[in-house]
Amino acid sequence: MPETANTETAILGGGCFWCIDAALRDVRGVTEVVSGYAGGHVENPTYEQVCGKRTGHAEVVRVAFDPSVLSYADLLRMFFTLHDPTTQDRQGADVGPQYRSIILATSEAQVETARAVMREIEEAGIWPGKLVTQLEPAGTFWPAEPEHQDYFNRNPWAGYCRVVVAPKVGKFRKSFADRLKSQAA
Repeated sequence: MPETANTETAILGGGCFWCIDAALRDVRGVTEVVSGYAGGHVENPTYEQVCGKRTGHAEVVRVAFDPSVLSYADLLRMFFTLHDPTTQDRQGADVGPQYRSIILATSEAQVETARAVMREIEEAGIWPGKLVTQLEPAGTFWPAEPEHQDYFNRNPWAGYCRVVVAPKVGKFRKSFADRLKSQAA
C-alpha cells in the first residue's frame, strides 16, 4: 500500500485485529483496512504461528487514510478508545504478546505525533493505569490470510463477533458517529 499525496498509512495493534478492523473501516477518510501481522522476526507468518506466541508478531491492522479528512492524531485517539492500552499483552480474555498494544510508525512525523497523543491520553487520565503501548518503527507488514479480512462484516453471527467485536464496534460507532462514512455530507 504505497503512500500518495492523498493517503498515509498507519499500522496499529490493540488486541484482536478483527475488532480494530471492524471499527476503523467505517471512519470517514479511511480508504482501506488490512488485517495482518507485524513487529516480529518470522517471515510470512501464519495465524497459527502468531497465536503460538513465538514469532514476535502482533495482530495489527494497516490503515490507509486521507490525512486531509482524518489526521493521524485523530486516528490514534480513536485507536486508544478501541482497546485498553494499559494491559501488557492482554485484551480481555485474549492473552499473549500477539495482543499487545503497539503503534508501528511509518515516519518520524508519526513517531512525534504518537508520542504527543500518548502523552495527551495519559495526562487526560482516560485509563486508570500507565500506557504500555509500544512505539516502534514499522518493519515488514504481513497481510493475514483472506479469512481474517473484514471478518466482522462477513461473520456477524460468529460467537466471538457477537460477544466481543459487536459491543466494541457499537460503542465506537456511538462515540464517533459524526466521523463515520454514513454521516458524510
